Amino acid sequence: MDRLDIPQGTLDLMILTILTREPMHGYGISQRLAALSHDSFQVNPGSLFPSLYRLEQDGKLKAEWRASENNRNAKYYNLTAAGRKQLEKHRQRWDRIAFAITSVLEGA
Repeated sequence: MDRLDIPQGTLDLMILTILTREPMHGYGISQRLAALSHDSFQVNPGSLFPSLYRLEQDGKLKAEWRASENNRNAKYYNLTAAGRKQLEKHRQRWDRIAFAITSVLEGA
């Protein structure tokens, strides 16, 4: 299957959604994104880490260093209350976009 480009403006939505389940480090987030999208989406570190940094700086994520599954030090990201609020806004916007596109495709 061909990999797809992540639609512009949706990486934050996917990061925040993945982090609703549990705190994760960057590599874990990229692996979860690939798994949940059935390998349709692969995010490269050059896109993922700037997004994580920006979300942390904006108060949407909180990060802490701790040992990973393989006993290496990794930065784990956790959703904040502001991040949950932002996620809800992103989801509402995405629902409106998806409805509008579906309406056009179906000729409504």
